[in-house]
Amino acid sequence: MLAIKQVLYRTAPGSAIVEALIRAAQAGKHVTVLIELKARFDEARNISQARRLEQAGIQVVYGVRGLKTHAKICLVVRREHQGVTRYVHFATGNYNERTATLYSDIGLLTCAPEFGADASDIFNAVTGYSQPQALRRLDMAPFTLRQTLLKLIASETARAQNKEKSQITLKMNALTDEALIRALYAASQAGVKIRLNIRGVCCLCPGVSGLSENITVVSIIDRFLEHARIFSFFNGGRERLFISSADGMLRNLDKRVELLIPVTDEAARKRLQKILKIYFKDNTKAHILLPDGSYRRATPAGREALFRSQHALFEETQNAIRMREQTKPTLLEPHRKRAPQPNA
Repeated sequence: MLAIKQVLYRTAPGSAIVEALIRAAQAGKHVTVLIELKARFDEARNISQARRLEQAGIQVVYGVRGLKTHAKICLVVRREHQGVTRYVHFATGNYNERTATLYSDIGLLTCAPEFGADASDIFNAVTGYSQPQALRRLDMAPFTLRQTLLKLIASETARAQNKEKSQITLKMNALTDEALIRALYAASQAGVKIRLNIRGVCCLCPGVSGLSENITVVSIIDRFLEHARIFSFFNGGRERLFISSADGMLRNLDKRVELLIPVTDEAARKRLQKILKIYFKDNTKAHILLPDGSYRRATPAGREALFRSQHALFEETQNAIRMREQTKPTLLEPHRKRAPQPNA
């Protein structure tokens, strides 16, 4: 391994990630960390962790002037037999062991060259070595993320106006940005089917005749705090799927460093599609937003069976872990000739 670069927004007490970064620096690896000092509720802990990182010889950047860095990204550069390879992890959640046990989030690990090149450009920009470059696959707020989302919504709107199938599915923590809401209203009026899973504040009013009758909004409140951001656009059958660190809020789109990451790997895409399908099937912990701003608890229709999305995803994960344990190869220990024992 040659280098590690990481953004830390919220750090846990006794963070194992911070300890791992310190060990890497002590082993002679080049480590750069951007630690956000303006992370609400975690300012004191982040300052303390930043000092420890600096003492270990790590290059520490204390955020970006005028913006809060909310992107979740880690870049590991390795020298391998085929040359230098960049591994990048993008996430919707923080690198925080405590919240990782309480929140539901999405992460993407890739060594695709274009994603690695974009990650390098992003770190060069936020650490002050260059101006933001035009990225190859990613979009970054406050530069292109808002425009890309509006273009994607406009594209579905145009397809609906041409009598083509169109659909938008968005999962996020909050939706309050006026421009996004106006664009979704226009899409609904054109006939786009829009499904929104908004865990918290939603300023869009669904189900209003002539304005948003094609929009449904659900909020799922269950054991784990819904924290993932997943965006899906039908795109004429060539679905475009994204994960993001950003919510649909002015602060995320214009006042923070955020990332929008396209998901191109087919297995990962199928996984995201399945997750979205499961969330919109929930009839136990889902709450449906009504036109008057109130919520109605979802209930099974007729003889429909109870379905709890978080329970389904939890059980699926547990089964996958059990299956992996069962298929592990057993340790093969050969018999060897025993060494002669010395005389007593």
